Amino acid sequence: MRQAGLFGLSDHMKRLSADGDPLEVLARIVDFEAFRPTLLAALGYSDGTKGGRPPYDPVVMLKVLVLAAQNNVADGRMEWLIRDRLSWLRFLGFDLGAATPDANTIRMFRERLTAVGALDTLFADFDRQLKARGYLPMGGQIVDATLVAAPKQRNTEAEKAAVKAGRSAAEIWPDEPAKARQKDTDARWTLKFAKARPTADGKPQPDIAIPSFGYKSSISICRAFGFIRKGKVTDGARYDGRMLRDVVTSDNTASDVWADTAYRSQSNERWLKAQGRVSRIHRRKPKGKPMPAHVRRGNATKSKIRARVEHVFAHQKAVMGLFIRTIGIERAKAKITLANLAFNIHRLIFHERRAAMG
Repeated sequence: MRQAGLFGLSDHMKRLSADGDPLEVLARIVDFEAFRPTLLAALGYSDGTKGGRPPYDPVVMLKVLVLAAQNNVADGRMEWLIRDRLSWLRFLGFDLGAATPDANTIRMFRERLTAVGALDTLFADFDRQLKARGYLPMGGQIVDATLVAAPKQRNTEAEKAAVKAGRSAAEIWPDEPAKARQKDTDARWTLKFAKARPTADGKPQPDIAIPSFGYKSSISICRAFGFIRKGKVTDGARYDGRMLRDVVTSDNTASDVWADTAYRSQSNERWLKAQGRVSRIHRRKPKGKPMPAHVRRGNATKSKIRARVEHVFAHQKAVMGLFIRTIGIERAKAKITLANLAFNIHRLIFHERRAAMG
């Protein structure tokens, strides 16, 4: 066997850089140090006078959470990958062979931030970074929601009724604490509708209803740059139209708001008008009547713009593999908020690279 050279590791890292290590680009473009004040305020670390093992640097731990969100990696797998991948070690600033965070440390860090609501603050901090770089919310905003799947729950009819009634897992399974810990009573079943292909002779078919279980991620993105500007997480059965007021922002320089027909209601139209916003929400087909040609053309024009929000969900699910492994809505909120932050980081890198090339 060939013996490793003294400078073998250094040469290997140089080759990683020469090949275009994406984490070096991430570290160069994103100012992670800007998150430190929020992290320190949220975590309330002691000054070390009482002794004990010092915690890992909070900025480094936030980088760990971003890596996990980008790659949909569970905490146990994350522990191993940090030790295994040289590019991850370099990005996080750990020396080869040095102590690195284990799965429990990663979980406790995330849950501590979740408990004090710091993840929403960190998301807002990054939005301020975007604005400071000139990426202002412009061009209007596009609203939509997607179901984020969670492990399906197999319950009896009586247990389902108890879940819908709002009873906790401990109340439903008082004599089975281990089972109760694995039951998610916050997620909900809902139906997703997909368009069926027409028959060979062109006859339309009924829409396909697909039962789905999990949580719903509602977002608004700015039309100009495609960043997620605001998000809200609910159970999967929450009606999309009810979430419009939770995600429409007031700082977009254009007044237009695009959304699909689920968001069109007299109440939402009145609210948008009161906020000085202009509704570009799709119009519904009149019941029992054909869609008027001008409405069909208007919806088609709106769809070309509204489709941009689908690219966000496609990236989160196809590239980042977004899926809820945890139990309970608070942890689901943390998972999806980190996924939204990771997407915005990805989007910033895209814009910065394009600007550098242009």
